[in-house]
Amino acid sequence: MKLPNIENQLTPSAIESALSRRRFLRGAGLATVATAAAALTPAALAARDGNRDAAILNFALNLEYLEAEYYTYAFTGAGITSQGIAITGSGTPGGVTIKASPQVPFTNAVIQQYAREIAEDERKHVTALRATLTNLGVTPVARPQLDLLNSFNTLGAALGIGAFDPFANDLNFLLGAFIFEDVGVTAYKGASPLIANSATLEAAAGFLASESYHAAIIRTSLYAMAAGGTPSITTTVQGISDLRDSLDGPVDMDQGIVDANSNANLFPGDANSLAYSRSTRQVLNILYGAVNAANGLFFPNGLNGPITNS
Repeated sequence: MKLPNIENQLTPSAIESALSRRRFLRGAGLATVATAAAALTPAALAARDGNRDAAILNFALNLEYLEAEYYTYAFTGAGITSQGIAITGSGTPGGVTIKASPQVPFTNAVIQQYAREIAEDERKHVTALRATLTNLGVTPVARPQLDLLNSFNTLGAALGIGAFDPFANDLNFLLGAFIFEDVGVTAYKGASPLIANSATLEAAAGFLASESYHAAIIRTSLYAMAAGGTPSITTTVQGISDLRDSLDGPVDMDQGIVDANSNANLFPGDANSLAYSRSTRQVLNILYGAVNAANGLFFPNGLNGPITNS
């Protein structure tokens, strides 16, 4: 199922037209031969690779702030600072736009425990990334402005379900989590070949595995609820998947929780059952809700950077 006119519904104005990679490279320009030669010295390469690794980790930290706040508010009704998590750093700090009393009134004790554990995991991710960056001599980015209210309402309108409150009940909580988790997995995998330092790569692999476990929990829970008597869930999940696909480019790399034969599709892999990779730009398109946007949706003022464009 492909949703009609998704791009026009995600922002007050029509979503910008996607630029081809060739057009991007032409617009970016080419460095001179002399500059390129200078960049190949061992010292320059070390600085470049170190800066790139730090940029990748800070990019991940922006996303982990978002996930940590979502799950922590859902389980406790308060944000991550109430749990002693630091949020200061470089860039422009921001707060969290969220409804009053966001603690989810869980009725399923199992899903409540999922929320508790994942919230704790995501807070630890924030702390670990901040510590890693500090050990590298880099200031972690501050938590940027996050929107966990208008963003979901905008997505609800795009999906044709109206205002959407992910903190209203167990099902809505899982649907809200589904929006993030698959994106996080593909973001970490997409960044992996860009990381120069082996220790940083090992840490990123750990984050990737953790997010994969989380995504599997969310997808399996949604499938179980759909199979247990609420088949409309599969339609909503597929709508979210199609929405992400409409933003991340022409390749169909997003999948719902059932396949074309209505069988369970708990792992969204390629033909070889490998996880997909998304580039920084593809991830930003989804998080900002528009192609080639500089901000929007979950990050109304954009991420704190620098942000790599690979």
